Amino acid sequence: MVSTAFVHGFTSTAMLIMAIGAQNAFVLRQGLRREHVLPVVLVCALSDAVLLQAGVWGMGGVLLARPEWAQFMRWAGAIFLAAYAVQAASRVFKPAHLLVSANGPGASMRTTVLTVLALTWLNPHVYLDTVVLLGTMASPYPVEGRATFAAGGSLASALWFVTLGFGSRWLAPVFASPQAWRVLDGATAVTMMVLAAVMALS
Repeated sequence: MVSTAFVHGFTSTAMLIMAIGAQNAFVLRQGLRREHVLPVVLVCALSDAVLLQAGVWGMGGVLLARPEWAQFMRWAGAIFLAAYAVQAASRVFKPAHLLVSANGPGASMRTTVLTVLALTWLNPHVYLDTVVLLGTMASPYPVEGRATFAAGGSLASALWFVTLGFGSRWLAPVFASPQAWRVLDGATAVTMMVLAAVMALS
């Protein structure tokens, strides 16, 4: 039962976390720039671990019982994602800025960490996937099984962000030109604007 719970938690989390989203796009960008990658990876992995523990031990039910909390997070997340989408889009239309963005000095560690925290904790889909959905999946297991489910999920999350953050440097030659960064920022802007619209209209 325990080993089954670990595999269940690992595979379920892996399938959910690999979907393209605001958080993954940001981690990819930081990895390509090789800028504050370790703090970004740690924030993402630790945040997922905390949220997964909350879901496994019943926080999902609390969120379902307090819909006003979900409403607040939904609008806050939509506004933040829309603002980030506009910022990414502005880089697409400024070729000179793309060169600076790709090679020059970027944001401070404080700004970077605050951004990834906002992308993680202001995203209602994170709560839906990690807290509610994974928490529900873990609920049939006994206490030790739930803990093991959470451990498997946390490992999957950590491995994914380490791979995305530190593995993306192998793509650096592809992103040696401003045009490649234009495509990445354009895709990021579209993704985040779509997510913001989905949040606002859901």
